[in-house]
Amino acid sequence: MVLFLTLLVAGIALIAIGAGVDGMLYLTSAGVLLLIADLLYLAARSVWRSPRRPAR
Repeated sequence: MVLFLTLLVAGIALIAIGAGVDGMLYLTSAGVLLLIADLLYLAARSVWRSPRRPAR
């Protein structure tokens, strides 16, 4: 969970800096890609940790 929150804060910070500073579009795109990777990580982690109970 710490990794998820760290990546989330880093992505938001990159988007904010990239949007605020003129000519830093690559920071905005890097932040968006980081947020997408973070959401994929969260989805994969929830799938891996789901308990698999046998059907009765």
